[in-house]
Amino acid sequence: MSHLINIFVEPAKVFAELKEKPSFLLPILVIAVVGGLAAMLYFFNVDPEWFTNHQLQAAGSEMSAAELEQAKQFMPGARTMAYITGPSAVIVTFIVFALYALYYMLAGKISGNATSFKHGLALGAWSSMPMVLGSVLAIVGVYTSSPQSTLESMQMLNIDPLFVQLETGHPWATLARSFSLLNFWVWFLAALGWKTWYRTGWGQALFVVLLPSVVIYGAMALVAAF
Repeated sequence: MSHLINIFVEPAKVFAELKEKPSFLLPILVIAVVGGLAAMLYFFNVDPEWFTNHQLQAAGSEMSAAELEQAKQFMPGARTMAYITGPSAVIVTFIVFALYALYYMLAGKISGNATSFKHGLALGAWSSMPMVLGSVLAIVGVYTSSPQSTLESMQMLNIDPLFVQLETGHPWATLARSFSLLNFWVWFLAALGWKTWYRTGWGQALFVVLLPSVVIYGAMALVAAF
């Protein structure tokens, strides 16, 4: 339990202990539960009618009034989305960290730093703990914002809405709404963990950690640019 605090104040010490005794269940559950709670609270507090209309507009619908009414009958409402979000948040979080663990195993094999699946999970999960702060801010946003606000606008440390507010459909909207300033903290912690475990330089550690994000965000940028 002390790792939950020390990862923010003494991260090198945490990773040194994790090398000998890797753990991952607690941070994954904290990240999933707090993130899922933020989304659930949003759906419970958003204006249901506004939410449905916004979803139809975001889909680019140009339907008649009758067609819109028919579509509303089949679309999951805000309250339904709240009940779906909770369990799905846990499942998706475990899948994401499992993929990162596989990546770290591969990176370790290529770099000559053998990394087990369990160690990969530990590195990915504990280094992502700063994202919990983003979810906490989202919860604050739910209760301080208008009930006619988008879920994306609750992510207050993302480029959109922190620096820009792009219209839905804008070519750069997906990237701006996906990139959080907390990424820099997460990347630092993951690189520190890799450097601590394998006594590499910062160059290798940052290269290993940043490569997936460069590919993901780079692809988004290419799609937006072209």
